[in-house]
Amino acid sequence: MAITIAIANQKGGVGKTTTAVNLGAALAERDQRVLLVDLDPQAHLTINMGVKVPDELDQTVYNLLLDPDCEVQEILLRNPQVGVDFLPSNIELSGAETQLINEIGRETLLKEKLRPVLSDYDFVVIDCPPALSLITINAFVAADQVVIPLQCEYFGLKGMQQLTRSVERVRAKLNPGLRIAGILPTIFKARTLHSQEVLQLVKQHFGELVFPFVVKDSIRFAESPLAGVSILQYAGASEGARAYRELAETLLDHR
Repeated sequence: MAITIAIANQKGGVGKTTTAVNLGAALAERDQRVLLVDLDPQAHLTINMGVKVPDELDQTVYNLLLDPDCEVQEILLRNPQVGVDFLPSNIELSGAETQLINEIGRETLLKEKLRPVLSDYDFVVIDCPPALSLITINAFVAADQVVIPLQCEYFGLKGMQQLTRSVERVRAKLNPGLRIAGILPTIFKARTLHSQEVLQLVKQHFGELVFPFVVKDSIRFAESPLAGVSILQYAGASEGARAYRELAETLLDHR
């Protein structure tokens, strides 16, 4: 049965999609069967997986959530270079929030749709939208763990308390098995005092929840989506690739 990991932070631009794609690739590199789920209407994960024009897709996660008869297999795609399956998204998903608001059991829709395929995978990695929305709540209800990418800048810290409270509320009311696997410092600029100071603040506030490694800022992360692959395929010897391999190792060790 798959372990489901939500990659979440309500702030945009902190490396959620980068983390989802490259964690999935690093797990696949370790012979794990991986399903990536794009829950962001911006569809950056879908684009990173090689779908250049997501808006031309006939069916996406939007259909999975809104159509009671739509099943995972109908929208499932594969990236053979990265070695993962994925459920694509596009801009249509931005309208799902208002359409789901009156649905009975609206918080559990994703969990119910994923349940039939969980035995086909070792890991399901969900790329959440940059908001604490109903879509994100669906990810938390479906997940066993949450990984929080946190950009090493002061404003990146400001929403963390709200995010951890949201995880706690979902655990208390909807998913008692949910836990925070860790906080991943991202876009770390090793040469700047600011990044170093923010990293120390994060460690002071969150202690052992902070992973003992960082993802350094690198142009390679911007380049790899253009090739439709992860940084592991694009620049496998880079520090970024090593960081995501280390994240995969850590999650495998503690599953």
